Amino acid sequence: MPGADKTIYLSFDDGPHPEITPFVLETLRQFGAGASFFCIGKNVVQHPGIYRQILAEGHVVGNHSHHHLNGWKTGEEAYVQDVAQAAQQIATTLYRPPYGRITRGQAKQLQNRLGLHIVMWSVVSGDFDRGLSPAGCLTNGLKAGPGAIVVFHDSEKAFSRMRYALPRVLEHYGEKGFLFKPIHL
Repeated sequence: MPGADKTIYLSFDDGPHPEITPFVLETLRQFGAGASFFCIGKNVVQHPGIYRQILAEGHVVGNHSHHHLNGWKTGEEAYVQDVAQAAQQIATTLYRPPYGRITRGQAKQLQNRLGLHIVMWSVVSGDFDRGLSPAGCLTNGLKAGPGAIVVFHDSEKAFSRMRYALPRVLEHYGEKGFLFKPIHL
């Protein structure tokens, strides 16, 4: 993010999850940190209370599709319809493509038809990688600098690594005077 002196933008993909998202929210609360949650539409339908809690605590939400489709393996119209389905549950102009995979045509359609802005990341924690240790996830998270968008996941697959790395990343950068803010475009 441009012009973001001593600010880091934490983001979380794939929730809301009934156990993991509350852990993330509590951890963020402990450090006075704001974040952006890129939610999957079907998870919002299944866990609307957690979704409302994200918003009530002052965080920002983004659309992460309804069924977590890979844009490189999905036709343009089917992809746009899936994102539009999620948009019925998630009021936002932010969109992050699952796996970071989206075609130019899909991106153009999401912008023109749904008014969405694509938001990627600059630092990947790697918490989703079962072959990565929790310490390795922390090492990745500590590669952030001013204006970085760091991606973690509030999902079962990522939890053991994210649970270790997130509080340590917050503590490390907090001690250096960084702020953690949600993404606003």
